[in-house]
Amino acid sequence: MAKRGKKYRAAQEKINPEQNYSPAEAISLAKDNSYANFDETVELHIRLGVDPRHADQMVRDVVVLPHGLGKSVSVLVFAQGEGAKLARDAGADAVADDDETLKKIEGGWTDFDVAIATPDMMSKAGRLGRVLGPRGLMPNPKAGTVVPENDLPRAIREAKAGRVEFRIDKTANLHIPFGKVSFESQQLFDNLAALMEAIKKARPAAAKGAYLRRITVSTTMGPGIKIDPVQAQAMELSD
Repeated sequence: MAKRGKKYRAAQEKINPEQNYSPAEAISLAKDNSYANFDETVELHIRLGVDPRHADQMVRDVVVLPHGLGKSVSVLVFAQGEGAKLARDAGADAVADDDETLKKIEGGWTDFDVAIATPDMMSKAGRLGRVLGPRGLMPNPKAGTVVPENDLPRAIREAKAGRVEFRIDKTANLHIPFGKVSFESQQLFDNLAALMEAIKKARPAAAKGAYLRRITVSTTMGPGIKIDPVQAQAMELSD
């Protein structure tokens, strides 16, 4: 195991590894123990009681965080004709509606955070799977990134506002950012509550037993802080 730095160890000493904190306590500890010289991301890590080897136990969805992610999101749209015009008018940072842009992406250009496509452009976007797939940028109907032409403004607006996609990994874990250390505690609480609600709704019908096995909050550089699953499941957005 890699040796931890002095600041990390000092932060870790303030956290009881055997205790399950309330969501509010965990958020407060994460903020108070942030020591990096940049605005750290606050992350949620959950161990779920599902078996991702089975297709009927996959957990995947999207959620728009009420207070966003605290970062600028760059959006590329695969569209043509009227769709391309709608995308530009809605604030898309780039539109792949010509061979030059498609070749640029094929050559490895991925200077964007989210890719959205209209159904008629998926044949062209699909050919770029070798570039987009490994980076998690391939548009997908299940992730809400393949939308009808007239729905592009909403999809772009949500992507820029703090739309987060989550998908279980092969070890049955979710890893999801939900804000920045500089956020107010209530903003982080609201974002976390929105995430927990989406994760609960995404529970597969085939999942048996305890669904939320272990929940941890951490900052980019900080130690994990365990949250009581029962209290996390009961979280509600503030008025």
